[in-house]
Amino acid sequence: MTPRGHPPIDVRPVVLEGEHVRLEPLSREHLDGIERAGSFEQIWRWMSLFPRAREDFERVIDEALRQREAGLRLAFAIIEKTSAEVVGSTSFVAISPRDRRLEIGSTWLTPRVQRTPVNTECKYLLLRHCFEDLGCLRVELKADARNTPSRNAILRIGAKEEGTLRKHQLQQDGVQRDSVYFSILDDEWPDVKRRLEEMLRR
Repeated sequence: MTPRGHPPIDVRPVVLEGEHVRLEPLSREHLDGIERAGSFEQIWRWMSLFPRAREDFERVIDEALRQREAGLRLAFAIIEKTSAEVVGSTSFVAISPRDRRLEIGSTWLTPRVQRTPVNTECKYLLLRHCFEDLGCLRVELKADARNTPSRNAILRIGAKEEGTLRKHQLQQDGVQRDSVYFSILDDEWPDVKRRLEEMLRR
């Protein structure tokens, strides 16, 4: 039963486009670009997977498509507009339509575009879609507790740190990581939006 006055969110494939990037629903057509962009070992240091061969990237995409069909995930290919190249991927995961919340996660970028406006604009486009189109009440983000740069980047956009889940996720290096959770609420979005827009102007 849906709570009165709170219709469930309806997460469907959509293209999100800004000045620097275009986010396209991930498909098999992105395989070559995903393989090229993801061929750097340092990308996967903090991730639960480490695709090495083309077959690994095929399985990653196929699993994302299966999860999309099940309503569990919506994965995007990140396209850099100036080069028209795939430079990474990001996803809506942990989707809870009834509770009007989801998580932005499984995000990675090829080293060439790290610490550029690409990641900032990705977060801006995703969050704007969540709050202004889908009507989310809450958006979550998480990071490996050891990944200080990622944690600081999440705080910098205005998300609130909520706590740490201990031994939360098994990483590809065999470490049972602690995950630090962050959130942005619907009534916090206007301030976060202004902050992200200012970061993009700079």
